[in-house]
Amino acid sequence: MTTARPAFYAARPGGWRDWWTILHPPYTAWHLSYVVIGATLAPSTDGGRLAATLSAFFLAVGVAAHALDELHGRPLHTDIPSAVLGTVAALALGGALAIGFAGVSRTGAGLLAFMALGPVLVVGYNAELFGGKLHSDIGFAAAWGAFPVLTGYFVQAGRLDLTAVAAAVAAFALSSGQRSLSTEARLLRRHAAYVEGTLTMHDGSARPINEQVLLEPIERALRWMSYAVIALAIALLAARVWS
Repeated sequence: MTTARPAFYAARPGGWRDWWTILHPPYTAWHLSYVVIGATLAPSTDGGRLAATLSAFFLAVGVAAHALDELHGRPLHTDIPSAVLGTVAALALGGALAIGFAGVSRTGAGLLAFMALGPVLVVGYNAELFGGKLHSDIGFAAAWGAFPVLTGYFVQAGRLDLTAVAAAVAAFALSSGQRSLSTEARLLRRHAAYVEGTLTMHDGSARPINEQVLLEPIERALRWMSYAVIALAIALLAARVWS
């Protein structure tokens, strides 16, 4: 029988714990770290701009995107009313756009392109619009990996260059790995009714296969990948602050 928790970071259902689960804490921190990485790779890093960019992405990705995802099919099985999820998603996305508009005068009109693309990625991916074309491995890696890096860099530099593109490619690759692993984890936790089998070695020994045997290395890898990206972002920020 599959585990009752829909994700390894999911809290016990009910009350404020549903909101903790909705935020997908390790993944939200992971993708916010891409913003920091992009910002700290720019020629110079302004703390106020970075704080504003992080706030906008937290609202758009951490809150709005995840509320829409729960609204679309209830994958985390929370008891949050649909009307509340929809309202929170709209307010959070509106707040992110408001932060963006406030920064256009400092960053330049080029920021409007990122502001136009961001809501399309958030709503298109999580609500599976456009026939679900954005809700794919490539769509995930581009929206939650490459896009935060490029935005973080552009807000600081007012342009994109080879450094930004190379970092975005790295984030795209890491997010592709995340998507591959998390897809299998979700399959086991949320859809598999029963797992049974045997792994037979060349020496004739056998090892039983169950859900936990398959799930444990996948989720351990996801945890360590999230820790690594967060630590890298902290290291780059520290280097910029104390250099």
